Amino acid sequence: MLQSPLSLWKEILVKGPGIGILSISKNGDLALSMASFLSGISATAWINANMVAQLHYKDLIILSITPIVENVTFSPSGIRDIQAALPDPETEGNRGSVIPIELSSYRFLFAASEDDRNWNSCLFAQQASARLKHHGKENFKVVMYPRAGHFLEVPYMPHCPSGFHPVVGQVVVFGGEAKAHHQEFFRKHLDGNNIAQKATL
Repeated sequence: MLQSPLSLWKEILVKGPGIGILSISKNGDLALSMASFLSGISATAWINANMVAQLHYKDLIILSITPIVENVTFSPSGIRDIQAALPDPETEGNRGSVIPIELSSYRFLFAASEDDRNWNSCLFAQQASARLKHHGKENFKVVMYPRAGHFLEVPYMPHCPSGFHPVVGQVVVFGGEAKAHHQEFFRKHLDGNNIAQKATL
């Protein structure tokens, strides 16, 4: 029931002239904001995040979005399920909260877990890619992970199906099955037989 340390995980990667951002969960809005407004951000990996933020940048104001408390349910084990609490940012009245990622010309990777119970990451990933496509951008890739929960844990990290959520102030369901979080990719590609293949994430 411990909170996964990845809940606050954000990493800045620097190689040559470019800067990359690897973000998960709440840090995704910060990563998208940096990619949209700052120069030199060459690539942004967004993992199970959203595309809304309360942000003031120069003359731009992005409004916050209010969770719908009535949409909080309970899992069969009695733990809070908050997946539907964050409203759809593309609905009327919420569009002012969306980060204008179309301002960026650099690369985005949107990775979403299909059993994310923290919020609807797949919907947000699809909306982010649709927004870029609508503005004539092709600088993105979307990857979905079946049966995986909110935290796509790094290798050898235990699966975190639930934990304390600092914003909610309660233990919530993060979702996913342990097997879906096993690192089959590394078992498959680190045996020396498939060195030429590239990782998605």
